[in-house]
Amino acid sequence: MLLALPFPNIDPEIFAIDIFGFNVALRWYSLAYIGGLLIGWRIIVSLMKRETLWKSSPPMSPANAEDLLTWLILGVVLGGRLGFVLFYQPEYFFANPGETLKVWQGGMSFHGGLAGVIVATIIYSWSHKLPLWSVADAIAVASPAGLLFGRIANFIRPELWGRPTAVPWAVEFPGADCPDTWFLVCTRHPSQLYEAGLEGIVLGLVILWLVTRGRALKFPGRITGVFILGYGLARTFVELFRQADAQFISIDNPFGYVIQLGNVGLTQGQILSLPMVIAGITLIFWSLRNA
Repeated sequence: MLLALPFPNIDPEIFAIDIFGFNVALRWYSLAYIGGLLIGWRIIVSLMKRETLWKSSPPMSPANAEDLLTWLILGVVLGGRLGFVLFYQPEYFFANPGETLKVWQGGMSFHGGLAGVIVATIIYSWSHKLPLWSVADAIAVASPAGLLFGRIANFIRPELWGRPTAVPWAVEFPGADCPDTWFLVCTRHPSQLYEAGLEGIVLGLVILWLVTRGRALKFPGRITGVFILGYGLARTFVELFRQADAQFISIDNPFGYVIQLGNVGLTQGQILSLPMVIAGITLIFWSLRNA
């Protein structure tokens, strides 16, 4: 393997200081979550100020949008961590429950975070007597920005890299062992950047066009359906290039298929994403019918 992109020498820690004997560090991983949530919150506040985008009026005031941020933080962090624990490494965390709270060590699940956000949105909308689907649409508009930052942070960390490959844009990730002896250098798909492009940029531009040109916010639930469908399709596709978690890989199952039929199968990410495709299509048709 002669062509390969070296991994950029980016320190996962932006800075670290010692406070009374405790090392306090700001990491790119944490900054991605903070930045994604803050930018998402500002997008939602901006949407609430543009009455012409909605069917009759915005579903909540800008002040309500500020309160919503706290609920979204809880949903993303708690749901994302619990989703990772339950979907990917339940045996390890059940045996080491103290490790569950160490979010700074990595290990967050998008599907768990999505479930957490759904629960938080339902509770918040119900308690404040707000239209659920319009609130969900506003959150869906803001979500691709967070996904973009999160996937870039996965690349910098580095984690969630792709399968071994010889494509010219393959990257040498530090710490990534190569199981295939035909590669002179173990290079892999930068699958984190594939996801950043599809889930963050492409999906974000599609939603932006639907909101500004397609008047989609006038039809409650439509943007939520587009987001769920778009993420499900993007994640299902990128799983073809993404390295499965170690606990799913074996000599007989090098690609980490959870459901396997001969040489093909479905990974855990695809199993969790395919129901999103069905749910997204259903929600889009439901909004069309109501329109």
